[in-house]
Amino acid sequence: MKRIICLGFAFLLLSPFMLLAQTGKVYDNLSLPSKILKGDRKYAIYLPPDYETSGRNYPVLYLLHGAGDDQTGWVQFGEVLTLTDKAIANGTSTAMIIVMPDANTGRRGYFNDIKGDWNYEDFFFKELMPHVEKKYRIKTEKRSRAIAGLSMGGGGTFVYALHHPELFSSACPLSAYLGFLNLADAQSALKKANPALTDADITTYYNTQNVLPLLTNLPDAQKKAVNWYIDCGDDDFLYEGNALAHILMRKKEIPHEFRVRNGGHNWTYWRESLPSVLSFVSDTFHQH
Repeated sequence: MKRIICLGFAFLLLSPFMLLAQTGKVYDNLSLPSKILKGDRKYAIYLPPDYETSGRNYPVLYLLHGAGDDQTGWVQFGEVLTLTDKAIANGTSTAMIIVMPDANTGRRGYFNDIKGDWNYEDFFFKELMPHVEKKYRIKTEKRSRAIAGLSMGGGGTFVYALHHPELFSSACPLSAYLGFLNLADAQSALKKANPALTDADITTYYNTQNVLPLLTNLPDAQKKAVNWYIDCGDDDFLYEGNALAHILMRKKEIPHEFRVRNGGHNWTYWRESLPSVLSFVSDTFHQH
């Protein structure tokens, strides 16, 4: 009897450490066929520690990489597994699924091309999102869906949430590339690359695919549709665009959090950002 009691007591002492030892899983070489982009597209996914045992559905964060990386960027350099496991264990993040798509194969970027021959945004909403939300136990209502990303992925975060505020409860652009900051720059760059484009084509594309005009034209009814968390380092070369977005959102009375920390455009900065992103989207999932 004494031996049984001792073993039971030892188990109780060890159980907290056993729980802390639980880890999530990352699969970084998954793929799905895309008719829109005419080929297989890769993505990575983080599954929380209790995914295989709980049987329940989870909120989802779509986490977008920057230019030059692929679906493995947040896994390899962003340490998404370690940082998310830690945030869940210490209670600053709810357990969630994180989906990290590849936007660096074929062409680079999350946006529909002005020529209409590479529509990545259409792929994201019409193929990727339905695929993962059917394959994994993901909650599919707006309240349980968030998006975040760095640099090019920060631009994708802005544009996707502004295009589809009915789909995302929160959006967290980090060191975001906002696209062209004015119409003149768009006309100069796009006409140089595509001489056949008309001024009307470029104006339409600028107004629908760049962050500042999307914010300028945001309907009053959508100002509070998404919870915004914007973060950019004070030494980041994209600081001007992020500051302009913050000022414009203040003028238009679009609620948002704007963070400026010491740092530049690098993974050291974004690894420090991720725990705050996880906490912010978790608060929105919970609707405190």
